Amino acid sequence: MEIHKIALLTSGGDAPGMNAAIRAVVRSAIYHHLEVVGVLRGYQGLIDANFVSLQLESVSNIIGRGGTILKTARCAEFFEKEGREKAVEQLKKNRIDGLIVIGGNGSFRGAHLLAIEHNFPVIGVPGTIDNDIMGTDFSIGSDTAVNTALEAIDKIRDTVSSMERIFVVEVMGRKEGYIALRVGLGGGAEDVLIPQTEYDIERMCEDIQSP
Repeated sequence: MEIHKIALLTSGGDAPGMNAAIRAVVRSAIYHHLEVVGVLRGYQGLIDANFVSLQLESVSNIIGRGGTILKTARCAEFFEKEGREKAVEQLKKNRIDGLIVIGGNGSFRGAHLLAIEHNFPVIGVPGTIDNDIMGTDFSIGSDTAVNTALEAIDKIRDTVSSMERIFVVEVMGRKEGYIALRVGLGGGAEDVLIPQTEYDIERMCEDIQSP
């Protein structure tokens, strides 16, 4: 199957670096003489055929911008077979030969279902601060998320020292403890709670109270 036109979408939670990935895809595709369309608002935009043409000027000066210029949204409809059928229908109707998905775990599950059910060419680009994509060392946005949290903790530490108190810091990460573990190590936390390990609150309290 020859590829002449591809679609690109970002799905799920936004992650720092998504715009840089969009730029790389668009510039590479145009270099190889492929037509590129962006899908606005993730899989929902795919079902609704919310497509926009992407040219070189479309991705100028976006590397330093946060979020994603294609917007993102979660779409429960896509996880139903009927929703995926609507999406494939729109792809074929618009003569799109392949799809690139920038997103995390849930986005990849949707992309995988689309590929195996309809034999449609799909490429996944790991973009999630959770860093929970199997086979990927560092997903787009994960390193930035850790450093952003550490910057905040460095500021909090001044207040902690001044007031001689214990602070509990919660970070993002859903069911993955990657950010919490990295931040705990880098920020010098006394204890780190992550979903992957059991913990004893009573013992932790005793540790805090001990001189």
